[in-house]
Amino acid sequence: MTRRSSYDVIVVGVGAMGAAACHHLARRGRRVLGIEHFDVAHARGSSHGVNRIIRLAYSEHPSYVPLVRRAYALWRELEQQSGVHLLHLTGSVDASTEDGASIAGALRACREHAIDHEVYTGAELALRFPGLQLPSDHVALYQPEGGFLAAERCIETHVACAQAAGADIHANERVLGWDLTPAGVRVRTDSADYLAGRLVVTAGAWLPELIPALAPLARPERQVLGWFDPIVPEHYAHGRFPVFNVEVEEGRYYGSPVFEVPGFKVGRYHHLREQIATADDWDRETNDADEAVLRDFVERYCPDAAGSLLAARTCMFTNTPDEHFIVDTLPGEERIIVASPCSGHGFKFSSVVGEILADLAIEGATDHDIELFRLARFGR
Repeated sequence: MTRRSSYDVIVVGVGAMGAAACHHLARRGRRVLGIEHFDVAHARGSSHGVNRIIRLAYSEHPSYVPLVRRAYALWRELEQQSGVHLLHLTGSVDASTEDGASIAGALRACREHAIDHEVYTGAELALRFPGLQLPSDHVALYQPEGGFLAAERCIETHVACAQAAGADIHANERVLGWDLTPAGVRVRTDSADYLAGRLVVTAGAWLPELIPALAPLARPERQVLGWFDPIVPEHYAHGRFPVFNVEVEEGRYYGSPVFEVPGFKVGRYHHLREQIATADDWDRETNDADEAVLRDFVERYCPDAAGSLLAARTCMFTNTPDEHFIVDTLPGEERIIVASPCSGHGFKFSSVVGEILADLAIEGATDHDIELFRLARFGR
């Protein structure tokens, strides 16, 4: 097959955000190249882990809610287009002490955006979902439209639909650099040079390599996910247990029911707070300390799931200083568009971020409200 050398848009990084961007650009008739350093839907970055939580009661900031609502619509549209089941509704639980940030933020989002929800004490929640035993002083918000996305399948489906619409996807090809030219943007890889009118960078933890000026705003962090063997399997079965995001004295934890692979999935935000020097140089093996920080939570708050650790996997958060996303053009250069990093909570938004990136690449602007994600908030 003869490879093209010229495109309307090149997307660097075909993870969750990049795959969605390729799909939205190709379906609008643009000549698109997506370049991925590793395999499509690989396990070396931030977009794997079998499933990822999606929820409307967004405690991080109410302005995310309109975007996640659009994300839901786009995930359902992608399911209809592809025939692949991606979005699984389980209900979602956000919980903390009454004065905690998680419950306050989730309640604020529900009230400002008229989101259907129920509020429980910790004891009341345990009656409904006996697999989650929170302290008596905790308050829990249940939202029936919460659930999870089949993570790798979402990426694969976006890529397949992008290819069906005419996009070129190159895997196992590393971008070495890029340059602005009078004709556009020249992208150099370890196997070829390409030219495009616009460059979209969705490289996650590899952002500092591609745009060094943004390195202070992209801080990779080692994260670990664990799958525990339930002692009472029915308490954690898909269809009987919700996804959750809870603050307890040990930290902020998240989890989801058993799905596709054996075990109840749990993780802690910022895990052991291990900063990573570079995206290619960090410990991808898990250890006893990783298990301990997850097992402590499971034994205390999900005791019916406290069997053996069936699997553990590492991934990366890439955090901004305020933990909100970056979705913007580079200052003074509208040909370079960035959507990364997403601070560990971006996957659910990838369908709508792909739409936004297509808007920025084609129109130079978007109707979606992305002021929260602009680089100007960092003085850039």
